[in-house]
Amino acid sequence: MKRPNKLSEDDVRARLSELSAWQMADGKLHREFQFVDFVQAFGFMSSLALVAEKMDHHPEWSNVYGRVVIELRTHDAGGITELDFELAKAADRLAEKTHE
Repeated sequence: MKRPNKLSEDDVRARLSELSAWQMADGKLHREFQFVDFVQAFGFMSSLALVAEKMDHHPEWSNVYGRVVIELRTHDAGGITELDFELAKAADRLAEKTHE
């Protein structure tokens, strides 16, 4: 599968409006998610891990109790690509389902 090309900084900033609560930080898409507890946060991470594996695109993330921090960047493209936006949207959808 052909990997996507790095988006320009202008393209990234324009596309950020498609995402809720995501921002650009240190050349990566960045968002913090807050869940009720560790089990809910870990469930979210497990579900997103399956999506990421299917995409062959893996996030940089951390978890402390109910907080999950995600940073997205396509390393082999040297910046943010369409894959990062796709995974960010998937994370948003899964977070909404987790909070239902």
